[in-house]
Amino acid sequence: MSDQGIFDLETSPENQSGGSGSDASIGSSNSTGSSNSTEISEDEGHCGKYKIISTSLSKSDIEKAKNVKEKIQPSDFQFLRVLGMGTFGKVYQVRKVDGHGGSRIMAMKVMKKKTIIDSKKETTHTKAERHILEVAKHPFIVELLYAFQTEKKLYLALEYLAGGELYSRLRKEGIFMEDEVRFYSAELLLALDYLHSLGIIYRDLKPENILLDKEGHVKLIDFGLCKENIFCESITHTICGTLEYMAPEIITKEGHGRAADWWSLGVLIYDMLTGVPPFTGENRKKTIEKILKGKVILQPYLTTEASSLIKKLLKRTISKRLGSRHDDGDQVKSHGFYRGVNWDNVMERRLKPPFVPKLSGEDDAKLFDIEYIKDIHVKSSHGCALSESNDMLFDNFTYVAPFLAEHSVTNSANTDSSDMKRMI
Repeated sequence: MSDQGIFDLETSPENQSGGSGSDASIGSSNSTGSSNSTEISEDEGHCGKYKIISTSLSKSDIEKAKNVKEKIQPSDFQFLRVLGMGTFGKVYQVRKVDGHGGSRIMAMKVMKKKTIIDSKKETTHTKAERHILEVAKHPFIVELLYAFQTEKKLYLALEYLAGGELYSRLRKEGIFMEDEVRFYSAELLLALDYLHSLGIIYRDLKPENILLDKEGHVKLIDFGLCKENIFCESITHTICGTLEYMAPEIITKEGHGRAADWWSLGVLIYDMLTGVPPFTGENRKKTIEKILKGKVILQPYLTTEASSLIKKLLKRTISKRLGSRHDDGDQVKSHGFYRGVNWDNVMERRLKPPFVPKLSGEDDAKLFDIEYIKDIHVKSSHGCALSESNDMLFDNFTYVAPFLAEHSVTNSANTDSSDMKRMI
């Protein structure tokens, strides 16, 4: 695993023009369809037109989710196995039993409050991730289903992505063919462009943060290092991310914005085509030197279009980097590498994935790291209770996806109706 999260300390005030990312995510719509459906509109920003892609859920749907009477708690889930673990908690595969006879497989991220608060910066990261997961609704971004807390822990229940990490598949295959890279990078390009339209920069694009769903399409996960309220010329001076994928302007602290994500996309494309990131050294210092001054070595088997895309995304001068203009992702999409790509088809997930997972069932976990996959016995939590002031740090953490809230309300109404008939 690479170095990640070097540190996350603001070194100077930021230019935060452009408004709140959360406002940009809410659009009026009369549709009552799936939470994955989207509406694309144009809005005049202070730096030109940018896309706002909003969910088709109405404000009343969102309010219904916030006000749903059902109290979600750990006992509502059957914990099946550990999928992964990190410094601040674990990710489990769980089955949600909704009380009405149905069930759904999910991925549950469980974090200890005290560990997060003791780290200070992780409190900000956790709250940012929780908020972004609520407002960002996109075909290539993991969907938040539930968020809740107990006295000592935070829980994020996400859609279960049975295809596993792109990282695992890349390491198994060694390299991907250009058609495969075009497919994966096109879906990721749309996800990044969408986040930018909300004023969010991702800042941690790497194969480990990209999962495949059961059909083989990509989903971005892990939004703890995102920064909100970054529109057009806005910049931030936080140093964070995974070193090998980090843009030079992040390392030098000169200030970075949306273009840093396009640098990371260039690194990822190079990694997928060659099997290694373009800038790696024997140690941290040498890796940094290569990122800041090293030459990109392009393999002779790469096509002209692929080489050109990599070189243009890995321009150290931000103003010369592909994607640095006000049209952001549209500039990247117009590159010759994507010639012939129908972006509407990409958005609608109509393109056939190069790899479709062969799964034995909805809870199949064979494509996850074998080191972590194991059956579990969930123990009750122990330790010191948090003070009231610390506990208030996570106010408004609870969330239920609007379509699940609707399901809960509908079932409750049907139950009430049945009870009434029996009484009559």
